[in-house]
Amino acid sequence: MNITVIGTGYVGLVTGTCLSDMGNNVICVDINEEKVAQMQKGKVPIYEPNLEELFHKNIQGGRLHFTTNLKEAIEDSTVIFLALPTPQDEDGSADLSYVEKVSHDLGALIQDYKIIINKSTVPVGTSDRVKEIVSSHTKVPFDVVSNPEFLREGFAVKDFMEPQRIIIGSKSEKAKTILSKLYKPFVTVKRPIIFMDERSSELTKYASNTFLATKITFMNEIANLCEEIGADVDMVRIGMGSDTRIGNRFLFPGIGYGGSCFPKDVNALVKSSDEANYDFKLLKSVLEVNGKQKKSLVPKVKKYFNNELKGKKMAIWGLAFKPDTDDIREAPAIDVINALLLEGVQISGYDPEAMSNMKKIYGDKITFGSNAYEIIEDADCLLICTEWREFTSPDFTKMRSLMKSPVIFDGRNIFDLEVLEGHNFYYESVGRRIVNPKG
Repeated sequence: MNITVIGTGYVGLVTGTCLSDMGNNVICVDINEEKVAQMQKGKVPIYEPNLEELFHKNIQGGRLHFTTNLKEAIEDSTVIFLALPTPQDEDGSADLSYVEKVSHDLGALIQDYKIIINKSTVPVGTSDRVKEIVSSHTKVPFDVVSNPEFLREGFAVKDFMEPQRIIIGSKSEKAKTILSKLYKPFVTVKRPIIFMDERSSELTKYASNTFLATKITFMNEIANLCEEIGADVDMVRIGMGSDTRIGNRFLFPGIGYGGSCFPKDVNALVKSSDEANYDFKLLKSVLEVNGKQKKSLVPKVKKYFNNELKGKKMAIWGLAFKPDTDDIREAPAIDVINALLLEGVQISGYDPEAMSNMKKIYGDKITFGSNAYEIIEDADCLLICTEWREFTSPDFTKMRSLMKSPVIFDGRNIFDLEVLEGHNFYYESVGRRIVNPKG
């Protein structure tokens, strides 16, 4: 099948690459000429596990192509995916300007039947809006389908190749038949295609992401309560997670959620609800709690140092919003860094993948190291903001010898309390007792 993917961010590039790996001829379109030129040379513009191998394989196989020319890209394609950014506007709503611009372009260009698929996360009613725009330019038959993505950064290739479900929002039998054929290699009895109307499909994506954000936030509130009453959030989490009605995923407490999806989607659904005259109080609370949680390490640090932070040297392990990605959008590390810089703290940071992106924000305001140990030399304390696997089993003896003070504030609960006790570290985490060698 000939396929066009418009937009080459995380969603677009993964979608195009994985579909080409199933034998389809895929053309990815982007307006960024430099980015397209680099991809044509075989350079992957993002870090995503297992993507680079498939990317090169399918370029070499002649199935994956890149261009800036939209007209040529859609000429022979029946299926056109819109994988465009829908960034958060100032009022919290999703900015649909990219989607609307491309819809105008497609309406002026299509010469035969096309299926235009919204892969981006978009507010309810966007499919209707795209239909309206395209129809204003052409009488050529077309269908607009909602087909939301459920790709986790760090697991995006796996999630595309082995989806838990595929949601297709369309009333068109022709579109459903074609997309059933396209997705046949990816589905099984346990990984079904679920058909529904466009508006239900659009809301399903928001409902899914905002529920997970709520689950994370609830667990963070439980962790904060544990700190006040002397309970252990790890034990509470295990007890809750053993209930099959609740499940054990997304119950790990920490310093809040970030990334390109959860913050934007919660805000967008709140805005859509307000526009529908519905006061979504639960999600408004989620936004409030998560905003505080992302800064929750800082009061602990200030208390430990008696509010005397100026001139202190502090190291941060983990800058990306989650492990296995270089994405720093809405990363809690940014909130922590900004708060500490205001206190006059000297900050050094390390992340396996995200340092180049963080340098674009901070320049020389903070320093970066080539490894996790380099940045903790003479540090007054270490803060952990991302749970990369390489951080989970460090050489604590070496750490003690390098650090000015053996003090750790762990925003991701990656260490066992007993281990830190054995190495005589002062250790504060989230929702657990404080390890203090001095009693």
